[in-house]
Amino acid sequence: MPVPRGRGLVPRSLLREDAYRAIRDAIVNGTLAPGERLNDSDLVEWLGVSRTPVREALARLEQAGLVQTKPGRYTIVSPLDVRAARNAQSVTAAMHELAVREALPNLSATELDAMREANARFANALRRNDVDAAIAADDDFHGVLVAASANRALRDVLEQFTPVLRRLERLRFSSLGGRGSVAQHEGIIAFCEAGDVEKAAAAIRANWETLAPLLDISLVGDQSGDDSST
Repeated sequence: MPVPRGRGLVPRSLLREDAYRAIRDAIVNGTLAPGERLNDSDLVEWLGVSRTPVREALARLEQAGLVQTKPGRYTIVSPLDVRAARNAQSVTAAMHELAVREALPNLSATELDAMREANARFANALRRNDVDAAIAADDDFHGVLVAASANRALRDVLEQFTPVLRRLERLRFSSLGGRGSVAQHEGIIAFCEAGDVEKAAAAIRANWETLAPLLDISLVGDQSGDDSST
């Protein structure tokens, strides 16, 4: 799908960060498809910013594995890649397990209620087949523990690697397989409420590891597209 038309999407006060997030979200939600060429001029027109924040955004997205660049030749949206997704899954699962371990000793009733509310929205979104709302609610659910951990380094790592997995999660949450996450979330909440760090940590790692079947089934065919846009 081509870069959306329009001007001035990003407020000038937040050019750098919002340009990055706008392009990242368009890649994650499929607006910008795997293998699609990204031209600076098209992105500049779409976002209504100068080339500098666009190029900075593309450099960050390349570090995150969402963009591939060959200087002087092309910039494309990265194809879905098995190895990159597996690496991102391992790192993300470990970071969320660490978040539980650091957050749980001081987790409040208010934060537990926020997790329940996010999971209710998550379940409702799945029933409505609203993938975007499901992903947003899932982010909110896990974000409670990440925020409660008060670990900035942990948040920075997740900021880099989670978008790679969110592309994959769109497949998961659009299928019946995603419904199992609601029950897994309920288990995580129960273990957190009981103060059982080990069981909560194991449950949250298992929740992120449920992506493994999609890594094996859904991405294998995409590896052949790595050089299709050169």
